[in-house]
Amino acid sequence: MKRRKMVVAAGFCLSFFTGTLMNLLFIPGFEHHGERVHRHHHENQQQPDADAPAGLRVDELPPVETATVGRLPELQRQIRERLDEILRYRQKPAHWVGTGPLERRRLMDLEQRGEWETYKGIRERLDDQKQIQRNNYNQSQPTPAVSIATKSHREITRASVLGCSSIDNVTNVQYLGSGYTKAVYKATLNSSFSVALKSVDFGGHDMENCVKKYGSSTDCYKLASFKIVKEMTLMERLQHPNILKLYGYCYQDSNDIKDTVTAITELGSPLEMIQLLQTPWEERFRICLSLMRLLHYLAHSPLGSVTLLDFRPRQFVLVEGVLKVTDLDDASVEETPCSPSSPSDCLMEFPARNFTLPCHKGCCEGINEKRNLYNAYRFFFTYLLPHSAPSALRPLLDKIVNSTGELIWSTDETLVHLEKVLDIYRNGHYLKNDTQTHKAEYKRVSEAWIAGENYRCWPSYQHDGCLLSVFSVDEAIEVCESHAQCRAFIMTNQSTWTGHQLVLFKTGAASMTTAPGKLSYIRLGAAES
Repeated sequence: MKRRKMVVAAGFCLSFFTGTLMNLLFIPGFEHHGERVHRHHHENQQQPDADAPAGLRVDELPPVETATVGRLPELQRQIRERLDEILRYRQKPAHWVGTGPLERRRLMDLEQRGEWETYKGIRERLDDQKQIQRNNYNQSQPTPAVSIATKSHREITRASVLGCSSIDNVTNVQYLGSGYTKAVYKATLNSSFSVALKSVDFGGHDMENCVKKYGSSTDCYKLASFKIVKEMTLMERLQHPNILKLYGYCYQDSNDIKDTVTAITELGSPLEMIQLLQTPWEERFRICLSLMRLLHYLAHSPLGSVTLLDFRPRQFVLVEGVLKVTDLDDASVEETPCSPSSPSDCLMEFPARNFTLPCHKGCCEGINEKRNLYNAYRFFFTYLLPHSAPSALRPLLDKIVNSTGELIWSTDETLVHLEKVLDIYRNGHYLKNDTQTHKAEYKRVSEAWIAGENYRCWPSYQHDGCLLSVFSVDEAIEVCESHAQCRAFIMTNQSTWTGHQLVLFKTGAASMTTAPGKLSYIRLGAAES
């Protein structure tokens, strides 16, 4: 039996690695979508200067040494287009629900200082507005009786806008990783509050390739830093529990470049898919539900339908078990332009299959939402939803997986079904409603704990023991009787995010001791089958 389980587990791991490898090797480049949007946007920009946004006239751009006759230099064009995108996000109307100082103000003061004279007046007015807001907020607060060093996590993030002074004396700085553009560090503020610091990676792919091609580290930094500014802008505009929180930012001179930007954000732990496969189903379901709530919000965001072009597990983190997207610099609200006479305009290509969406009013209908949904299916739902789920929930979970894999449902419908699963699970409706007789009698012992006598089971909340969540004592008895080693179990008085109780299963009760708040059950003997 043990050998058969090992073979099944090995087969499952092999299939997971194969599927993951296919996904990683054949991830459809998001440049295809970006190129189509960029081409459409660029063609629309080839209008007289009067049609351009105020302050972005061609003759007002900084002079370029490598300018070719009759056209803008490539690097300056990229910088301008990236800035244009940021301004579009900032100028889009949004319905604000936040009440904190950071949520109440825009990040318009993040324009690069000295960048395009046209923006100086805007910057000054917004800085004045920001100072007025900060003063008004401070006047409405009671005088603090303690220093910031003793403030709680909530007080620091709610009552303070973190800036350069906040990170001047950080401790325990630890490099976490980097991508094409950014490097991420963990740092501790005031010896107690950990944050993530994001800045341009001077040795990263984007900077190295840009400097090699254009020879200007200053302009290349400007291009790369606008990705961080874009991410901060989206974090500020898109307020949702499954989007990483922006705590503040800092501009300071570094590496002979003025005004280098550092984003200060909430800290999360990286998403490790291999480890997630070994966690209890309830926690894996929580991740999928968190993801679906995020995608539902992005489909109906104040900025329009937002797609995550670089959609991979590494773009997400876990914060106290909740999934949050951390990388938004490749997000987009641009709907792919199309022509009814060209079906290939709305082709979505994935490793396993392709989809062609209808062209409606010059845009591919629902392409941002559908791309997010299918990526959720192939990177998350396939691996995390069905395996080791309660048997009564598997038909509904299989339906969710299949429907997202075929793009039959929208994000609205998918979220409704996942919330239904949560309701069934949380209220114990997945349990059998019969009067099944237990195989043995159990003795209830209050205020008791059993030391040692552990055995391992999968999946467990505890690596060296069998710690599982149950809805009731009856379910705990069913679990115990399904394990050949189980002779006792302890109700630990701890619960999971759904309200289920954590139960520790034991091989015996010889080492029972007194423990306030704990409740043990000892199996007395087997009944006749």
